Order: sequence, then structure tokens, then C-alpha cells
Amino acid sequence: MRDSKSEVADIRDAIHLCIDMQNIFAPDGLWETPWMERVLPTIAEIVSRYQARTVFSRFITPLHPEDRPGQWQPYFRRWKHATREHLPPSALDLVPALARYVPPCRIIDKPAYSAFSNPALASLLIEKGIGTVVVTGAETDVCVLSTVLSAVDLGFRVVIVEDALCSSSDVGHDALMTMYRTRFHGQVDLLTAEELAEFWRE
Repeated sequence: MRDSKSEVADIRDAIHLCIDMQNIFAPDGLWETPWMERVLPTIAEIVSRYQARTVFSRFITPLHPEDRPGQWQPYFRRWKHATREHLPPSALDLVPALARYVPPCRIIDKPAYSAFSNPALASLLIEKGIGTVVVTGAETDVCVLSTVLSAVDLGFRVVIVEDALCSSSDVGHDALMTMYRTRFHGQVDLLTAEELAEFWRE
């Protein structure tokens, strides 16, 4: 945990990157993430405040397993019902509570866990002079993790909104929150949504 909020610098030149809040991960979705309903109101409130600075990522599955390289092929053979050949198109849409904000919010589609697996995201952030990425979404220990590590590697400051993340694994979520606090000091900050409003004022 932070010793005090005074250790956190004000958030400037930032973008809100909301990871994979899609119907496929919502209640009754193929990859249901039970926590999503709990954190959705918090994420929607953040989106409503920073609409012009929000980018949604969507995990877009392949049409066929063979459309992806290497180990993605056996992964999607296992999850063949998640391929676009079998999946209803609406499953990959944002949940309605967030889709209503597009536009002005933007969408970046990605083929893999990290939002930065679509190179258009890094190009957009560099073009806009973004130095800080504020992260919310799903799942804490998969796509959020991959995105956070990519952002760190690219030199961005990362702010994780800890009450605006969801996972299907309590153990995985708790382990990742511990890792962020103990291993990435100076590159990753953890804030609540309430604290985010205090430190990020447009």
C-alpha cells in the first residue's frame, strides 16, 4: 500500500484505457467474469467524466483458429465456440452501459491479450502526447496484466484504478494487486476511483 497519497503525482497528459468490457465477459457471456457487474458502475462513472480521453479495447477472436499464429491455434481449437465462426457478433460488442459513450470515446480492436497488440494504440498515444495510461477493465490477471506490462515497457506511467478491475479469479486478482504494489513502484500507481477524480482534473 502507499504510505500516503502525497506520494502520487497529479495525473496529466493522460488517457483512460478501458480493457475488454464486452458482452462475452458479461453475465451469461461465454467467458463470464462474475465481478463485471460489480465494477461496471464505477467504470461507467469514470468514462462519463473523461469521455474525450477514453479508449476502449475489444478482444476480437479469430474467425477460425488457424487465423492466429502459434499457440493461439490450440487455444482457439479448445475454445472453438469463441471463434467468430460460432460466436454471435454482439458478443464482442462493448456492454451497453459503455457503448453509449462511443463516440466521443474511441475503440481499439486487438487480436491478443495486450491492448498494445494493436500497434495503432501506441501510435495514437504518441501522436496525442500521452504520458500516463489510466487502466480499468477486465481481466485483472490476463488482458489488464498484459496491457500494463506493455505500457510499462513503452515508457508510459500507469495508473491502475483498483476498484474498477474485474477478474474471474479472486486469487489471480489479489496476486496481481500485490505484485503491482511491491514490484513496480515508480512505474505503476494504484488509486481508487475516488482518488482518481482528485488527482486527474481536466
